Amino acid sequence: MMRPTLVCAVACLAWLQAWDARAATCDSLATFGLSNGKVTGARVVAAGSFAPPGTGAGASPVFKTLPEFCRVTAALTPSPDSDIRIEVWLPASGWNGKLQSVGNGGWAGVIGYPALGAALAGGYATAATDTGHVGNTATFVPGHPEKLVDYGYRAVHEMTVAAKALTGAFYGSGPRLAYWNGCSTGGRQGLMEALRYPADYDGIIAGAPVNARTQQLSWELWVAQAVHASEASYIPPAKYPAIHAAVLEACDARDGARDGLLENPTQCRFDPAVLECKQGDHASCLTAAQVQAARQIYTPATNPSTRAEIFPALQPGSELGWGALAGPQAVGEAVEFFRHVVFNDPAWDFRSLRFDRVAEQIAPAARLLDVVDPNLKPFFDRGGKLLLYHGWNDQLVAPLNSVNYYNRIVAATGGDAPASSSVRLFMMPGTNHCAGGAGPNTFDRMGVLERWVERGDVPVRIPASHSTNGAVDRTRPLCSFPQVARYRGTGSLDDEANFACSAP
Repeated sequence: MMRPTLVCAVACLAWLQAWDARAATCDSLATFGLSNGKVTGARVVAAGSFAPPGTGAGASPVFKTLPEFCRVTAALTPSPDSDIRIEVWLPASGWNGKLQSVGNGGWAGVIGYPALGAALAGGYATAATDTGHVGNTATFVPGHPEKLVDYGYRAVHEMTVAAKALTGAFYGSGPRLAYWNGCSTGGRQGLMEALRYPADYDGIIAGAPVNARTQQLSWELWVAQAVHASEASYIPPAKYPAIHAAVLEACDARDGARDGLLENPTQCRFDPAVLECKQGDHASCLTAAQVQAARQIYTPATNPSTRAEIFPALQPGSELGWGALAGPQAVGEAVEFFRHVVFNDPAWDFRSLRFDRVAEQIAPAARLLDVVDPNLKPFFDRGGKLLLYHGWNDQLVAPLNSVNYYNRIVAATGGDAPASSSVRLFMMPGTNHCAGGAGPNTFDRMGVLERWVERGDVPVRIPASHSTNGAVDRTRPLCSFPQVARYRGTGSLDDEANFACSAP
């Protein structure tokens, strides 16, 4: 009788021979037939030689370490007015047998080459899309309703179908597992996949998701109206450090560690009136009008008639990033949404937005763009895992949006116990939108998700780090929500070993 290891060796050799026989060359993918589009190019890219389109000759430093790969470009046309551009990168050797698709930001309109490069470097076949238009702007929408559908949800699904088909053709076998990795709009895209196309991915990373996209864009103008209610309301960036310092003075020690981070900002009760100028106006104080504007920034956008919440507020600790939404001009992505998607009026003024009517005005777009239905059971029932993360200092997407949606998912899944094996949320103190900030803002997202999907290691505590000039100077555990990291009372505040995850 043949020994089991020998049987395996013979079987594996036969499988590899069959796999090699079925695999296609990169050049031959140029004629590969796609169900909703066509391949526009397929060529081998030599190791270290890739340069994104429009960057000129020679490899950018970001891509110099990439291995040789097959670069496939395609145009997908699920509707007569669709023109969804995608790229699928296939490692020439060392493929790990998996697909990692990467998401977009804002209004998309571009291929995310750095994210493609990172996935390829990890051994994945990888895919990205521009979602069906060119340029990170909403000007593509008027007269093109199908392109809004593509941006909203269809482009990512069509890309996923095409990427799996191309991967199967190139290697002779499709990916054994498929992962989604995205933040912001990319987080929304991942949640949309889980909701609408639960069979597309086995694991999804959704960071700082703008899942309630139309409500979030409305809230961005709530902030803009606060600081532009009058000329006196505007808070110049020179005053942000004073506000931030006052927040830390009031609340930093509440979590047991005075370290410049708020572990749970929702427990911080801060009134900007403590900074009201007593005499004159200078960078360390706020005028009465500025105090009122700051209070509105810390307040959820609400319907003034019904008091119904439209979108939650920025949290204490976010002050150094207020310029993103409270700058001298209203944020462009929100203004464009109302000008080109809601009202089709390029002269529309953000000051005219009425929050007692906004819900009905955004409703048609919400059906295409928002992911607010918490019923993800079809995705979970297939064994799908959802890893959510959000920075408490997020300056672009109010972090309680993720908390609120997570809580609704848990309720729709039957409560904490049944949901805990399928969805986890990790809130990141001191972290800005997707990355950056004073807190521990880097962790091995893909490693955490893969161990969960492939080995059943449910994430409870994740080590995260902060770096300055490339050198790690702080580590801290990220705790599965609603737990928070508590200092044990001894040892360095910059060492995650000295913190325990516990109830808030």
